[in-house]
Amino acid sequence: MATTATGCLPPRAGPLPGVPSPMPLPSAVLAPGHQRVRFHWRYRDLDGAASGDGAARVAPPDSARLDFVLSGPIGGGGYALLLGDTLVAPGNGSAKRYLPATPLLWATLGRLAVPSVPDTTVRVDGDTIRADIGGTSGVEGGGTTWRVTFADGQMISLARLSGGRVRERVTRDLRQARVRYENMDARRTLTLTQVRSDAVPEFDPDIWRR
Repeated sequence: MATTATGCLPPRAGPLPGVPSPMPLPSAVLAPGHQRVRFHWRYRDLDGAASGDGAARVAPPDSARLDFVLSGPIGGGGYALLLGDTLVAPGNGSAKRYLPATPLLWATLGRLAVPSVPDTTVRVDGDTIRADIGGTSGVEGGGTTWRVTFADGQMISLARLSGGRVRERVTRDLRQARVRYENMDARRTLTLTQVRSDAVPEFDPDIWRR
């Protein structure tokens, strides 16, 4: 029984690799201009799976709307609004079931928006920069640490560490235009694969209404 329980635990976080760096982290903000990004999505958890198409309407510096359409004969879907630090899923909130917490959802769009904390450790390993934001408490046990990774100046992952383990993680495969969210405790995943991205005029204000 003990072996089975251990096998289900999230992976250990471990210390940051590389050497200390005095350099600040690369900028991780939304690209200028309004964007409409179309994607396929696939969700899995212990109860089953769902998939469909979707679109993200992104307006810098800190607003986005994500719409999800469910594939299959039943259809349906939902949407969520990212407004600064707030995630809103109107109606019955069905879309919110599939989504990570706000900082990790912003990471899927390339924006670093973790809670403000005083302690940040930055280390460099070749062309890879990693940082623990929030001290080392999430690595050593207790508290929360956000671990962000940059490669060639682009954010490629953000993880939430707690109790010495990786609890949630977003990874961004920029070559394949694919983003994957994993919740290790709940054993659920959400994968977004970009189909097309277009620069568009400013969005109608009505899309931000709750």
